[in-house]
Amino acid sequence: MSTTSTREKWYIKLANSPHALVLLFFLSALEATVLPIPLELILVPYMVLERERIWLIASVALAGFMAGSVGGYYIGYALFDTIGQWFIDCLSVQEQYDEFQSALENNGFWSIFLVGVTPVPFQVAMLAAGAGKYPLALFLLAAGIARALRYYILAALVFWLGPQAEDIWKHYSGPAGWSILIAAVSVILLIQFL
Repeated sequence: MSTTSTREKWYIKLANSPHALVLLFFLSALEATVLPIPLELILVPYMVLERERIWLIASVALAGFMAGSVGGYYIGYALFDTIGQWFIDCLSVQEQYDEFQSALENNGFWSIFLVGVTPVPFQVAMLAAGAGKYPLALFLLAAGIARALRYYILAALVFWLGPQAEDIWKHYSGPAGWSILIAAVSVILLIQFL
């Protein structure tokens, strides 16, 4: 049995489950907090199979992400010295955390937004925002806008392209994410120096 057919069977089983949206909510919350793996690995094929519920799927993913973000923010806010630092050590992202903390001080909203739309693990942003006592409302606004763009644009592409969307996403998601990150950082640098 090939890997592709096993994967396809798993996605079909997920799509047919009455608990699929609940599972998606929790997977999205986990992706925001502890799993440094893009949710799109599940979202794209799930959206392809469930095109009639595509906007609901994107909304559930966003709701789960926001719930996880609040939890992660408060871990950074109240428990950074214990759980937060342990988590950064486990992911081996101390350097990224230090860099993001500096970016957060200079351009908080846009730094959070950029991490939300790119493939950079969001755990760094939420822990730094919480530990740095960045305003929760602004944190949630930046994170929510970023992930809403990410999930709803993905839903629109899957809706428009249908089953071809999965192949296109596999081929271009990495370069597209890094291109967005480079362009956004360039814009921030230009704003800083003009």
